[in-house]
Amino acid sequence: MIDLPESARVGAPGLPDGMTPARLPVPARLGRLLVLAVVFVCAACGLVYELELVAMATYLVGDSVTQASVVLSVMVFAMGIGALLAKRLRCRAAVGFGAVEAGLALVGGVSAMALYACFAWFGQSCSALVGFSLAIGILIGAEVPLLMTLIQRVRRQDAGGAVADLFAADYVGALVGGLAFPFLLLPGFGQLTGALLTGAVNAVAGAVLVLWLFRRDLSARARWALLGVNALVLALLAAGVVLATPFERAARLAVYGSSARVAVQTGVQEVVMTGGTGAGAGEGTGAGHGRKGSGGPLALYLDGRLRVSAENEFRYHEALVHPAMAGGPRGRVLVLGGGDGLAVREILRYRSVRSVTVVELDPGVLRLARTDPGLTRLNLHSLADPRVRTLTADAFDWLRQRGVRGPGRRAAPYDVIVSDLPDPGITASTKLYSQEFYGLAAQLLARDGRLVVHAGPPVERSRLYWTVESTIRSVGLRTVPYRLSGRPAAFSGGPDRSAGGAPPRDPAAPAAASSPATRYWGFLLAARHRPSFGLAPDVPPLAGLSTEELRAGRRAETHDRRAGLPASTLMRPRYQD
Repeated sequence: MIDLPESARVGAPGLPDGMTPARLPVPARLGRLLVLAVVFVCAACGLVYELELVAMATYLVGDSVTQASVVLSVMVFAMGIGALLAKRLRCRAAVGFGAVEAGLALVGGVSAMALYACFAWFGQSCSALVGFSLAIGILIGAEVPLLMTLIQRVRRQDAGGAVADLFAADYVGALVGGLAFPFLLLPGFGQLTGALLTGAVNAVAGAVLVLWLFRRDLSARARWALLGVNALVLALLAAGVVLATPFERAARLAVYGSSARVAVQTGVQEVVMTGGTGAGAGEGTGAGHGRKGSGGPLALYLDGRLRVSAENEFRYHEALVHPAMAGGPRGRVLVLGGGDGLAVREILRYRSVRSVTVVELDPGVLRLARTDPGLTRLNLHSLADPRVRTLTADAFDWLRQRGVRGPGRRAAPYDVIVSDLPDPGITASTKLYSQEFYGLAAQLLARDGRLVVHAGPPVERSRLYWTVESTIRSVGLRTVPYRLSGRPAAFSGGPDRSAGGAPPRDPAAPAAASSPATRYWGFLLAARHRPSFGLAPDVPPLAGLSTEELRAGRRAETHDRRAGLPASTLMRPRYQD
């Protein structure tokens, strides 16, 4: 049994050996409150840095679950390293804390800009992400031991009470930082400027604590050194704020080329549009032809992923829409996604269509589809048709609301449901390819209605494609799989985001040079009974699709079928292959 000193047995507060009380310019009680206020601010800034890294990684690399796991695990590990390293600074806690905060403000403030630079000019950002997570984690981890030392020097207090006060301020600050990032910084300032401003707040808080409250602990040399370092950090962060807009333009130019003409952050995603400004770019054809013009072919990117290319979108949308419009009634049509209006363009080519409902998550995409000259030429102003009704909502939530109207209040069914949604391999989209989602869609399907789904690349990611097929069959629908060649390389701005990423093709380069291997779009046609497959007798003239090509695509997918795959559910997503 170890005998404790008398002071420890009775819980008397005291300072560690060699630690003298701080000489403060204010009463000890007020000084202690100021230290806790700085803890609050630093905790808020630290969580903003963490969320900023997760947000940037998700946008630049994709797969939010993986990126959040990497950032959080590396940062927590690094915080432990920082706490151990801070033990060597406790003898000069004020100087150490001032240096740590200056470094954290600079590294955290410029992290978003540095990650974007790596993505734009070097084609990858994973290494930079891990490096910044490690550096920021070490600096955050060093804060707590130093602050614990400083608060004990302000007023004698038992260790348990000091830790409780310190962590209370830290956790409340983390709450404020966690709420400020999505509701204030991101919508109000954007990712780059928001991180820079957070760094400035961090630097000011650290400087005030050390250079004013604990100034008597500093030698003249240390005081001037910290003053100079903090002034330099604030100057660099201010320069970053001033240059943020030109930097974004330069980075966007490096990623998308000189033809980028629309770039907006809608609150849901970043929307970038290139080309499509020529007088003939897609005008009057209904199929994306006539693409000559000074702006080159139109391309629409959502969060850096190519979603629409005027060079071949007509093949995709014809293959998506026209098989579903055959084999039964088509008076009422529901489009999930498809806010660009291109699937609607194909649907409206049938005179028997009475109404089309479009459920799109991003109002910014709908706005561009109605107002952008290049995109409206391509979609033939389809969203302005009186038969079309657009709704801004999450497709899953909208289907769920329609399905819970109560007894006797069942929503009117749809003859055709077109699911034109992002690839299921993107984490945010997995619920839109889940068993629950297709179960809700099936409830709104007429007895002889058809559901058609864009199910991802069937060759490059065959397990993902056949998991979608298995998930649709799990809700009682029969499926017909088919594919169509012509899918462009999934541009991602670099190899981080997806396999086979490639930058936009130079409009002056030969078309054959841009596609070294055949790539396919994968589709699934589903119905309560095995759907007939083909084109309707009254199908309008098609520019990129034939009955023979459809049948060949069906035969190929039937031959390559992968049976026995489990369905994907909300609680057990299975699209991370």
